[in-house]
Amino acid sequence: MYFAALLARTEDGWEASDTELDDVETLSDLADLAREASAEDDTVLVLIEQEDAWFGVVRVDGEDDPRIYVSDAAAAARSSYGEILLTDELLGREPGDDGPDLDSLDLDGTEDGEPGDADDEDAPGTDAAVPHGPVGDSEILDDLGVSEKELRALDADDALSSIAEALGASEVLETVR
Repeated sequence: MYFAALLARTEDGWEASDTELDDVETLSDLADLAREASAEDDTVLVLIEQEDAWFGVVRVDGEDDPRIYVSDAAAAARSSYGEILLTDELLGREPGDDGPDLDSLDLDGTEDGEPGDADDEDAPGTDAAVPHGPVGDSEILDDLGVSEKELRALDADDALSSIAEALGASEVLETVR
């Protein structure tokens, strides 16, 4: 199960809204969606989680390029929502490099509805270009009260709640959960 929410910082604190990512196909689409959530050029966080597997944070500050953190790139690579976040730049590869065949994966991380074989080196999502573990800007929330060390220590099952609590936004996040 997936959950996605936008947290927009305003003069009065944080405002949360749940969001559907069904129409989002690229990181640019996601950044535009985040910018629409803010009347000003305030900070907007896009929080995405797949239950017990991975979470991602996308930070958009005005017209600046989005900053991204993904807790487990290999797990996110098996997700269509994770695929949006795992850009070539984030994974440190040249555009057009052959990576895993992410289009053949279902949302639950399986190919054609069958569990993947972890020992199969040719299985989608096992490409060395997609590391197991975190990728991206681990200092993405430093100035908001969540240090790099704290972010990396979060478990996928309660990460978004922990982040919202550190931001003072747990109540507004829970209203959209």
